[in-house]
Amino acid sequence: MADDTNNNPQAPRFTEKLKCWFSWSWTYVCAIWLAMLLTMIYVLRSPLKLQETVSAASVFLNTLTPKFYVALTGTSSLISGLILIFEWWYFRKYGASFIEQVSVSHLRPLLGGVENSSSGDLFSSVNGDTEHRPTVSECKVWRNPLNLFRGAEYSRYTWVTGKEPLTYHDMNLSAQDHQTFFTGDTQQLRPEDSVMQKAWRERNPQARIRAAYQAIKLNHECAAAYVLLAEEEATTISEAERLFKKALKSAGKDTNLLVYIRRRLAMCARKLGRVKEAVKMMRDLMKEFPLLGMLNIHENLLEALLELKAYADVQAVLAKYDDISLPKSATICYTSALLKARAVSDKFSPEAASRRGLSTAEMNAVEAIHRAVEFNPHVPKYLLEMKSLILPPEHILKRGDSEAVAYAFFHLQHWKRAEGALNLLHCTWEGTFRIIPYPLEKGHLFYPYPGCTETADRELLPSFHEVSVYPKKELPFFILFTAGLCSFTAVLAMLTHQFPELMGIFAKAFFSTLFAPLGFFADKMESFMPSCLLHQPARL
Repeated sequence: MADDTNNNPQAPRFTEKLKCWFSWSWTYVCAIWLAMLLTMIYVLRSPLKLQETVSAASVFLNTLTPKFYVALTGTSSLISGLILIFEWWYFRKYGASFIEQVSVSHLRPLLGGVENSSSGDLFSSVNGDTEHRPTVSECKVWRNPLNLFRGAEYSRYTWVTGKEPLTYHDMNLSAQDHQTFFTGDTQQLRPEDSVMQKAWRERNPQARIRAAYQAIKLNHECAAAYVLLAEEEATTISEAERLFKKALKSAGKDTNLLVYIRRRLAMCARKLGRVKEAVKMMRDLMKEFPLLGMLNIHENLLEALLELKAYADVQAVLAKYDDISLPKSATICYTSALLKARAVSDKFSPEAASRRGLSTAEMNAVEAIHRAVEFNPHVPKYLLEMKSLILPPEHILKRGDSEAVAYAFFHLQHWKRAEGALNLLHCTWEGTFRIIPYPLEKGHLFYPYPGCTETADRELLPSFHEVSVYPKKELPFFILFTAGLCSFTAVLAMLTHQFPELMGIFAKAFFSTLFAPLGFFADKMESFMPSCLLHQPARL
């Protein structure tokens, strides 16, 4: 099949032209058909006995009893109610209207709409920036590379507001990470390792801290215990840094511990204002452990470089990690958009752009924003402060609201620092949704947006936060229409049952008014049509 298509390239072009012509001419064909139908009705009015039919319908309506109208409205209300129940069930299960799905799937292609592409086309982009479907689950959660310190930051929020910023599910994932990351490779657990295994699983923070001190009593060089104390007992970043340095001396040759501790030390330096030192520590980590790309240390590096306004270095990091074969993240996509927006945003004006059109640089910036928004559509509302921020969770779901919170929490200041960048984002980000095909069975630059993000985000984000949902599952038109029709017929049925004679008079008047124009129009057509044409059906 592929060879036949390649050998005859004119075949798809001819098919496309034929469908385009069919779509263009559809309106005119319908108009001509309707005109011919009306002409034939009035030309053949004698064999059809149109006037006699209208008169018979009027007599029939006059002979109907109120019981008929009661039965008619009751039956109509029942049928519309059954349709509404089925539509609602289908919407709750599949997130779309059944009637709308049938219309889009079967009628839209006939009218020249977008066709369903093959599975191979779902992941291809327009400009060649192809994003492959990941081999892991779409709703796999990742460790937040910029997660805060529990004692110095998360606990401080709890003291001030009385709200818990972390969910139990999120903390349980962190406990599993610590168990496997720090003691998973040990062939035989030492006594202090067994204590720390239990410490990570404790739900009470004080119980975890007591277990860490117990492990230190068993071994004064228990690095994992110092890590826990730095994360949870230290109430300031300076105190956390001191404990991490003590843990670094006790880490030995444990690669996992070394990488974790040095990364957190770099984050401490970043939070304490020693940004250049933090950048050097992150670069050294990436050089020494190039195979640990899954830890996403480059995202910490990007944020620190943006703080230094080292935009050339940021671009160099993006050139390495914004690769077609590597998984994307909101940090990569939105940082790329920020750099391109920064080049034109200071002089950008929506009014001027609408008059003269977009320049090449402005077009590149807009396309980068569209690309970022398609990857994670939740971020703009946080950057534009249309939605309030909260502390980021310890785990994030890529393309989800949790990732958007984590990105905006650290990068909002960098967008504000670039003059006009937020204005350009505000003017262009919603245009992304006009590019993405509907329904969301395929993407534009990325694979289709996963529909399971809402459930995972609700487990990662605290209950007091309103989770952002995309696409918004609004009630389709056909469900609203069916609900209105069901309610209207139900009211009619009730009124007909209560006032049968009055509703019967109203129904007869309504139908008489409905059929009256047909008889009037037939008389007018008879006076205007040529006599030979009017009498032709009789001769036939």
